[in-house]
Amino acid sequence: MIYSVKARYIEKKMGEFYQKLTDGTIQNQKPDGQEIINSMKRAKITEPNVIQWSEMCFCSTPLKHERETVYSNFLTDMETKVIDDYVEYEGEFFMDVLAKQNKEQPV
Repeated sequence: MIYSVKARYIEKKMGEFYQKLTDGTIQNQKPDGQEIINSMKRAKITEPNVIQWSEMCFCSTPLKHERETVYSNFLTDMETKVIDDYVEYEGEFFMDVLAKQNKEQPV
């Protein structure tokens, strides 16, 4: 099924989230790592500290494994709704914002 997902991101954990999204940690996770990466590339910031995206998942509980392994560490107030196809939301790309924030961080 394809879900529309809306969640608040935990601002203080975004550096760690970005690192795991870009260093292969999440991508190498089986069975859903690549879908999480693709989903975060689709995610848009639709209001302050809120992102929305579309994601495919075959769990009986929507995004169960993704929440247990990744999302619950970095996101809160996650809402899911079944939709027919992927949706592109209005807003700035989440990954672009994370990339910019992480380039501005002193090493």
